[in-house]
Amino acid sequence: MTGSSGLLGTALTKALRADGARVVRLVRRAPQGADESFWNPAEGLVDPAALEGAEAVVHLAGAGIGDRRWDGPRKRELLSSRVEGTRTLATALAGLSAKPPVLLSASAIGYYGDTGDRAVDESGPSGEGFLAGLVRAWEAETEHAARAGIRTALLRTGLVLSRDGGMLPRISPIFKLGLGAPLGSGRQYWSWISMDDWVHAVRHILKNQEIEGPVNLTAPEPVTNAEFTAALGRALRRPTMPLPVPGFALRAALGEFAQEGVLIGQRVTPRRLLDTGYSFRHIHLNEALAAVL
Repeated sequence: MTGSSGLLGTALTKALRADGARVVRLVRRAPQGADESFWNPAEGLVDPAALEGAEAVVHLAGAGIGDRRWDGPRKRELLSSRVEGTRTLATALAGLSAKPPVLLSASAIGYYGDTGDRAVDESGPSGEGFLAGLVRAWEAETEHAARAGIRTALLRTGLVLSRDGGMLPRISPIFKLGLGAPLGSGRQYWSWISMDDWVHAVRHILKNQEIEGPVNLTAPEPVTNAEFTAALGRALRRPTMPLPVPGFALRAALGEFAQEGVLIGQRVTPRRLLDTGYSFRHIHLNEALAAVL
């Protein structure tokens, strides 16, 4: 697994080890035990011995999308950390004698761009903008593994709800002060998934040999930003502000990320998961927030 120290990787590693699996973490520092192996994606370096004969490979590494403003250097880092890492790993897997049967590679629903109030599933076209282009380039590098006969699934992940990281711990203090408010129009759809469902869905994909290609990791019932704001206020037992935060203020504070990551609508349907029998633990946002907070 790459990206094992991140929010998603930490949760998935814990779950897989609880299942009895041995998880070998690919790290970009000196390994500290038998369950770690060095790799350097920027230089195309990875130890084939760590991959040879593996039951599965999970690739989650990449610089954080919303961690800071998207200036030129940051956008190049976002792109290179995904494209170079995926290329390095997928190329190495393709060259193995004992190839793993499956590669799960992180992706994002940013692929679809702004869908407005139109629902899209995995058959939907790619959108416009920097993030959509980044996801296209990111996913394309997995073809090295797919062409070598490795079942490859692209984990197009939405907004993950977790108390341990991501968006919720960043915005909850504002809501606890009673200052939570809709963002922009508030009508834009946010497609979310609980951390519990994300982990269980990934395990479902690992086991289900019919699943390959893009898979939307989002709950079946996306909500508008205004609905999300109201639900989070209720979960924290705090009032929310009636007036929205204007789009121009968000763009001034967050730059380009505000336009592509906050103010656009992405109404995404997890068709592949539902069609292959995955049963969501949290379908309604209120239930998910109550379980997380």
